[in-house]
Amino acid sequence: MKSKIYLLWGLALALLFSFDSCKPKESAYKAAYEAAKAKEVDDSQVEEVTPVTKPTYNSSNVTVQKEKVTVVDGTGIRQFSVVVGSFLNKTNAESLRERMTNQGFQSFLAQNERGMYRVIVATYSDKASAVSERERVKDKYYPEFQDAWILDNQ
Repeated sequence: MKSKIYLLWGLALALLFSFDSCKPKESAYKAAYEAAKAKEVDDSQVEEVTPVTKPTYNSSNVTVQKEKVTVVDGTGIRQFSVVVGSFLNKTNAESLRERMTNQGFQSFLAQNERGMYRVIVATYSDKASAVSERERVKDKYYPEFQDAWILDNQ
């Protein structure tokens, strides 16, 4: 009988201690509050970010690839052309040419002396215009045509 009383007292004390540990501690809330306050950004500490400006290209220092090409599908080309794709397979080249035509370009195919098909989206008599158009294409179709290049038809 005495052992049952001790057992009941022991359970009652254990129960009291367990409820006591479930109570929220003011210090825990205070620590969480202080941590949150420390993470707040002070407006005086915000660093002004300078916007990145797009580089301007001097057409005289832009490299071009010189090669002799003949028009396979489309109109004639001028000296400087913007190339967005090169293919050995004519079907792949035609597919890209058709896609670019649907995007509003007067695109066409040209073939070099080694049999590579070039998908051209613009052609100009002056290098500066070709460089400007290449940059416009690269911006509009980022990142797909970042390797667009200028062809100097010899």
